[in-house]
Amino acid sequence: MKTHRYTAVAVVVLLLAAFAAYAEGPAKRSAGEYVDDKAVSAKVKAALLKDPDVKGLQVKVETYNGVVQLSGFVDKPEQASRAVEVAKGIEGVKSVKNDMKVKGK
Repeated sequence: MKTHRYTAVAVVVLLLAAFAAYAEGPAKRSAGEYVDDKAVSAKVKAALLKDPDVKGLQVKVETYNGVVQLSGFVDKPEQASRAVEVAKGIEGVKSVKNDMKVKGK
């Protein structure tokens, strides 16, 4: 049942991204590139939410031209490392920038 929920969330994100592409100001990316980046972000976020070692709700995902930026606060350094590993395994990810912080450090 959770898989269907993640899929539904990903579809909603993609649809919102398609509409938002037209609402953006002067674009440095085409609408297709914008939607591709949003799709990558949605795939990464869904994978993080499914991973038992990462608290996916604590990690923010943004993508620009295939470069994924992970930010937010995690409980342990291992969670940050695992999040980067998961993100790198997603199709369309060119590289991952880790801006996550460990709570209490």
